[in-house]
Amino acid sequence: MTQNFVEPTIEDVDKLYSRLDKDAKQGGYNLNPDADFVRGLIKGLLINEKRYGYRACPCRLASGDKSEDLDLICPCDYRDADVTEFGTCYCALYVSKAALSGKQELSSIPERRLPSEEREKLRQKQKAAADVLGADIAKMALKLSLPVWRCTVCGYLCAREAPPEVCPICKVGKERFERFI
Repeated sequence: MTQNFVEPTIEDVDKLYSRLDKDAKQGGYNLNPDADFVRGLIKGLLINEKRYGYRACPCRLASGDKSEDLDLICPCDYRDADVTEFGTCYCALYVSKAALSGKQELSSIPERRLPSEEREKLRQKQKAAADVLGADIAKMALKLSLPVWRCTVCGYLCAREAPPEVCPICKVGKERFERFI
């Protein structure tokens, strides 16, 4: 099956650039000061959105299976740790204030994402641990009037019937929330 490839328009790139810049500033982040570089990354995000239906980070290979790639949807799960430790995220879309001011020297960033087989093993271990803890969590949940949801990107917690459509902290969609309690 062939897809018709439509290049993102300059207007589409600029619109997303403005939104990402606003969201970054509101969340305490900074976009890379190299606007042309950022526009190239944004173009990749928009291409991946057309290709897969979600904005997979353009610096990593997405599988096309959203449930497999949730950790790669921008902002990816690795952004915070990379920016904190290295001054920039893996693709360099986001940079720290220290890096912007020249107080933190930038270097190469190791890949934090585990290979798919190891990610699956980790998911199985987490499921097994959740099964063991399930009884205690179930007892705790019975005492709460609402379920608690956790954003897997930034850790934001909220108690409500369903996760928010968009995380108020890091702006990811509701599919990036997990039931915490």
